[in-house]
Amino acid sequence: MQIAVLAVVVAVAGEFKINPFSGDLFRIGLGSSAFLFLLLFMRHLPFRRTGIAVGVTVLLFRVTLDGAAEGADFSLPGSLHAHFSAMLYYVVFGAGMALMQSRLKQLDPLILGACATLIDIVSNETELLSRSLAFGLPVFRADQIGVISLIAAVRCYFTVGIYSSIAVNQMRVVQAEQQKRLEQMIGVGSGLYGEAFYLRKSMDVIEQITAKSHDLYERLNEEGLRAHGRAVLELTQQIHEVKKDSQRILAGLTKLVDLDRAAEMTLAEIVGLVAKSNGNYARMLEKDIRMETEVRADYPTRHYIPLLTVLNNLAANAAEAIEARGTVRFNVYERGSETVFTVADTGTGIAEQDKDLVFEPGFTTKFNQEGTAATGIGLSHVRDIVGSFEGSLRLLTTGKDALTTFAAAFPTERLKKGG
Repeated sequence: MQIAVLAVVVAVAGEFKINPFSGDLFRIGLGSSAFLFLLLFMRHLPFRRTGIAVGVTVLLFRVTLDGAAEGADFSLPGSLHAHFSAMLYYVVFGAGMALMQSRLKQLDPLILGACATLIDIVSNETELLSRSLAFGLPVFRADQIGVISLIAAVRCYFTVGIYSSIAVNQMRVVQAEQQKRLEQMIGVGSGLYGEAFYLRKSMDVIEQITAKSHDLYERLNEEGLRAHGRAVLELTQQIHEVKKDSQRILAGLTKLVDLDRAAEMTLAEIVGLVAKSNGNYARMLEKDIRMETEVRADYPTRHYIPLLTVLNNLAANAAEAIEARGTVRFNVYERGSETVFTVADTGTGIAEQDKDLVFEPGFTTKFNQEGTAATGIGLSHVRDIVGSFEGSLRLLTTGKDALTTFAAAFPTERLKKGG
């Protein structure tokens, strides 16, 4: 079906033509350019069969037009005789393109244009030779060779140029879409990492509660309070079931954020991604926030997911702290054996009496329009993740007259080794 459609399109395009030589024996139409263009975009088609199909379609199409134009004076043998050479052009062109079909993707546009030009010249010479023999004209005319070569080069390079421009644009669109999906996947992975981290921490607490509940059950039995003991035992069993469910969930989350199989990202890429995603978050909040980045230490790391989790939490807090317009600044630098990430904002700041409480679970300065407090687990979450790398998280400066700046320091060796 695709070959049939292609053949009809080329046949119609071939009727838009010019005659560079005297008479009507050799015509240059858009059919050859359309044929080359469609072959480049439909590389999955069998080029030889496509060339034959196009040639036959062009022949029948032109014979049909002759019949419609000449009416009672139409001569089928004469029309076939006149247009048979045009069919040979497409057959030879399709066969020539088939010789390099498997290498079309690898060919440079300049080389592709040169190869197509050579095939076009051979196809045109085949058509001219056939016409010369059919109409008793001289087989070789030197004045035609130069013109044919020039026309072949111009139209082939023009066609290849258009094809390359469209192909490059398509590649850019695909690359942009892939980059968008990658950023979304990384963002999801960052969120899952944070959830898995806290689920693992919660499981440790569940383990301790289970052990204490069982100890309480044994003490109650020793004291003769068996009814109470049975109630505690049932509670212990329920806690144990919650633990098993949590283990299954944690196992699934761990597979999704398996750092042992993770690729690498540079620190500059990590900071750039955080700045971009939180710039979008700020626009969603209808705030005019400028994201500024300065990366003075850059190297690849496999720990990009926990770093993204940390920086995204700090950046989101910074964006939320800015009332309508402001700036969030990211800075990365090495200090001794540590790599330090700072996130600063021009928001409302943190009161002096709250500086020692900001990392405590449940503390928050953010309330919604109904006056309900936020959960307040963000900064304690960030501190625990940084602590798992044997790093530190500090509030450097705050207040209305200074930037509110948080600094997360990680051991450089831990980030570089990926261990």
